[in-house]
Amino acid sequence: MNRKSVVSVILVAMFTALMAAGSFIRVPLPPVPVTLHTLFIMLCGILLPLSLSLPSILLYLFLGLIGLPVFTGGGGFAALAGPTGGYIAGYIPAVIVLGLFRPACRKCNCVFLFASACLLSQICIYVPGLLWLRHSLSLSAQAALAAGLVPFIIGDLVKTAVAAVAGKTLLPRMDGFFSEDAE
Repeated sequence: MNRKSVVSVILVAMFTALMAAGSFIRVPLPPVPVTLHTLFIMLCGILLPLSLSLPSILLYLFLGLIGLPVFTGGGGFAALAGPTGGYIAGYIPAVIVLGLFRPACRKCNCVFLFASACLLSQICIYVPGLLWLRHSLSLSAQAALAAGLVPFIIGDLVKTAVAAVAGKTLLPRMDGFFSEDAE
């Protein structure tokens, strides 16, 4: 196994572990605590090429689906079928969007571009999340937004800003790990 392969495996495992740990790191803001797993999802998508960020998120989802308590609400199929399952499913398109933005972010290294990519990834999480929340709990659109979006806006904007600044700072340092063909 060459150095690049070893580093790739380590980074996939590390970001999977960070996402799982982030589910349990809670910032107790009223009325709803904010967790940090979406911060680590954004960092995974920004810092790793899509060929590594996608396996990382898929491994995270696999671990949750087999029952390990890596999601905020625990683990197992019930977590995906429950009211928050749509948000969990949205992690895949979120990482894909970030992976598609990553080459442009590398070239531009502009914090606005990083923030735009992160905001778009948040939308990729919210759309299926809110649709599934509304369906699974038989909520009106307004009630779904009030329960599943409004309490999290400030926290998610803060996480987006942190991910954008961290991404701008750390992405150039990640170039030592990957060659252009890894994109």
